[in-house]
Amino acid sequence: MSEQPSRQGPRVVPLGLTLSSFLLVTYLLCIIFGLIAPGQFHMHEAWAPLLPGFEWLTPQGVLFGAIGSFLYGWYTAVLFVPLYRLFHR
Repeated sequence: MSEQPSRQGPRVVPLGLTLSSFLLVTYLLCIIFGLIAPGQFHMHEAWAPLLPGFEWLTPQGVLFGAIGSFLYGWYTAVLFVPLYRLFHR
């Protein structure tokens, strides 16, 4: 049986997990790309103002960046879903 789409729109938990995972994977890919091609792009300069505690290539900085990326996904979902439901009425 296929699940019927909800008439209320997206739910917070699935959207939060999806967005958080997407942002975390994107962040980690940027870190990996920065290690593979260090002189090409300077993505760490873009991450630094957005992620408190982020420092380029320190274990603590990378961990704080990963946590911050994950939390931004949840922030977006928690804010987006109620707004979507409000305006979808």
